[in-house]
Amino acid sequence: MPELRLSVGSMQCRHCVREVTGWLRDVVGVETLTADATTGTVVLGGTMSVADVLAVFAGSDHTAQVADAGPATVT
Repeated sequence: MPELRLSVGSMQCRHCVREVTGWLRDVVGVETLTADATTGTVVLGGTMSVADVLAVFAGSDHTAQVADAGPATVT
């Protein structure tokens, strides 16, 4: 399964993790989701597009950057 790793620097508490994971769960193609407030990282697995994933952060207080995308991740 393709993986996408995001760096979400502003995600530093449990509330932020719940907020960000709530948005990402609804992205088409997301099958697995792991978030860590300590490191500010989110790892997604599935067939989601990078554009769709990053779009959920538009207009929010959180900014995300792609830290690593597996070779099979749809863009």
